[in-house]
Amino acid sequence: MSIPARRLARPEDLEAVFAIYSHPKVDPYLTYEPMDLASFVPIFDELVRSGAFWTWEVDGEIAGFYRATRYPGRVSHVLLLGTLAVDPRRHGQGVGRAMIDDALRHFREAGIRRVELYAETDNAQALAFYQRLGFVVEGTLRDFYKRADQAHYVDEHVLGLLLV
Repeated sequence: MSIPARRLARPEDLEAVFAIYSHPKVDPYLTYEPMDLASFVPIFDELVRSGAFWTWEVDGEIAGFYRATRYPGRVSHVLLLGTLAVDPRRHGQGVGRAMIDDALRHFREAGIRRVELYAETDNAQALAFYQRLGFVVEGTLRDFYKRADQAHYVDEHVLGLLLV
């Protein structure tokens, strides 16, 4: 196994990112409804242009990704972590833990003191993972999330982690 590596996403990562993003175990917990590759292109292009969308490579292929957006001004010590996913073929292999541990080290080095993220209340696997990493549920956004294939709205937790 090669050494895992964090790097900014590049345009040529489109298909690999889409394969993870659109996977049935991932898609319900990301922002958009299922779509085809052509419809995903503008979303991916915006992620790449942001300069804040990172990939995590294992054995030369993209195994996960996340967007890390630093807030401006008085809250420049706070970072929003989102669009986070690990290739389901790699679940249970420590990839997510390695990716986030690396990201948190990177954030600390950049002067980040607080990391925030959102997770749907029905995403028990992700919530348990984040809590094992030390994230704490700080609040709940009621009826925040709506999937087209469900009649009900889903609450979303706001989680925070202090890097001190």
